[in-house]
Amino acid sequence: MKCPYCQSGDIVVKDSRDMDSGTIMRRRRCLSCSRKFTTHERISGIEVSVRKKDGRTELFDRSKVLAGIIKACEKRPVGTEDMNEMADRIEAKVRNVGDCVESSRIGELVMVELARADSVAYIRFASVYKEFGSPREFMSMVSMMKGGKRGRRA
Repeated sequence: MKCPYCQSGDIVVKDSRDMDSGTIMRRRRCLSCSRKFTTHERISGIEVSVRKKDGRTELFDRSKVLAGIIKACEKRPVGTEDMNEMADRIEAKVRNVGDCVESSRIGELVMVELARADSVAYIRFASVYKEFGSPREFMSMVSMMKGGKRGRRA
């Protein structure tokens, strides 16, 4: 590990915490420049395949999940840390499924997380994920949200 500021290798760990997402957060300090920084460690080597709608498979990529969450939450009152925690929870669930997971299952997990966080973000994601073909489908989703069947914020 090298300091991101001065590139020195003289780093000490000041604090370590296990996060709910299965990652380890470490607070570090550089002995050369005295600056502090945080690292997040995640388990690697456990590869999960994702089976797409068209039958192709690819490796699970947390960054794709996070990108979808970020897009849905754009200009909404959902913090970056909250979005990262959503992606962490989804990743943990996907890894618990086994070696291969359907892309539709990942989409459903994202919708559950977004519904808990913000109704508008949920509707944004659902409208793309479910490929709404008409305003009627969109209005049906909004009506369902108003009825209190999903999310905290209507």
